[in-house]
Amino acid sequence: MRPKGRISGAVLGLAFALALSGCSMIGVRVTPAPGSPTRAQLDELISQVRVTDARTRPGGYERGCKAGQGCVFGPAWSDDQDAPGGHDGCDTRNNTLARQLTDVRLRAGSTCVVLSGTLNDPYTGEHIGFVKADAKAVQIDHVYPLAAAWDLGASTWPLPLRMRFANDLDFNLLAVDGKTNQHKGDSTPADWLPPARANHCYYAAKYLTVATHYDLPVTKADRKALERIARGCP
Repeated sequence: MRPKGRISGAVLGLAFALALSGCSMIGVRVTPAPGSPTRAQLDELISQVRVTDARTRPGGYERGCKAGQGCVFGPAWSDDQDAPGGHDGCDTRNNTLARQLTDVRLRAGSTCVVLSGTLNDPYTGEHIGFVKADAKAVQIDHVYPLAAAWDLGASTWPLPLRMRFANDLDFNLLAVDGKTNQHKGDSTPADWLPPARANHCYYAAKYLTVATHYDLPVTKADRKALERIARGCP
């Protein structure tokens, strides 16, 4: 099962540039580029995304996977899915940490488990030290929140597509400051933007690439917020 949306070649190129922005594979550092999307690129994304009046509440969203729970996006950070990094023997959380952190140190004898590193946080603009013993300090955010996706169309998707969406580290996942992620919750751009104003263009482009790639809409209020951001981009 594959994403339903279609993206122009230029915007797809932007999407992968954003996926690499501020990220690093083990042993390879990549200079972060938050704020690099241009107004023209954002305007193109905005022209492609579907718009809906408001966020509906169809009910049935249950993320938990314990006995009797809905598990509607599959087990958290499952490797048993077909998103980038799936079926590689490493869970999605560790894949995302390994991609985004610098100075990564792995558990002895492991090619997967990240013990420590440094995050250039795309939401606050701060450098945050990560240690596994204090794992909540760095969390993995779904840029387009799972609950919002469920409300705006994912409730009708087959489970394999929902699992891909929940684990898509190329498009929808960012390692971020834990407290900021908790504050964001399942908010969309009309109600929440990163504390670092300089990173708003980056965040808007990430959000729009996810929406377009998965053919998810933005609300009219979200579109207004994204248009305001675009007007301030280079």
